[in-house]
Amino acid sequence: MDSYLKNIFQEIGKISLFTSRFFKEIFTPPFEIKEFFWQCYAIGCKSLPLVSITGFIMGLVLTIQSRPTLIKFGAESWLPSMVGLSLVREIAPVITALICAGKIASGIGAELGSMKVTEQIDAMEVSAINPYKYLVVTRIMATTIMIPILVIYADFIGVLGGYIGYNIHANINIYRYFSDVLESLDFLDILPATIKTFFFGFGIGLIGCYKGFNAENGTESVGKAANSAVVTASLTIFIIDMIAVQITDLFY
Repeated sequence: MDSYLKNIFQEIGKISLFTSRFFKEIFTPPFEIKEFFWQCYAIGCKSLPLVSITGFIMGLVLTIQSRPTLIKFGAESWLPSMVGLSLVREIAPVITALICAGKIASGIGAELGSMKVTEQIDAMEVSAINPYKYLVVTRIMATTIMIPILVIYADFIGVLGGYIGYNIHANINIYRYFSDVLESLDFLDILPATIKTFFFGFGIGLIGCYKGFNAENGTESVGKAANSAVVTASLTIFIIDMIAVQITDLFY
């Protein structure tokens, strides 16, 4: 038990040092702008198909599953508002972040892990290239910026999926549907949900880079780094969401 707790505190200490180095390197030139934009494309654009399918299914299923319950209370007209609030405030940010954690964190962990095992990172250091700035800073910044954009996109696709689901059993004009959704959303619904996605993105990038950058020697460690990155990033998302919900609740 003592050794287990010791390992946990050691891991927390290593992650803290890894994070503090990020905030130090991010303000120190030279800046890897070209690599940053490439990572934004690799993380953002290549995740659009997966986010699109997930967002559409979220809105469609939520609408179809919620409709019978609202009909019992004679509140079917509230369905667009309920779907919009649920997606924007909680479902779309968390589910999209979890999907991205599975795709992006594992990809980063495996990529950096394989570079570590094959000594490519050591070769960069020998060549007077800062591997942390080139590999880690660019990826963390890209995930921090792209995850919120993907979540906003998933919100729209989810609401559109809700519109399709609503029209399976009823008929409503798309203008009226989106008007009901927008009228139900308040400033305190959109802003906190958007802010926490930046922390989701930062956590996904940080965990993925940390696990890959600190992979041990041996090809087996690459798989372990990718798997550990997904599990830890997913748990981090839930912890951040729990904290964000508690803070947001203070303003209601």
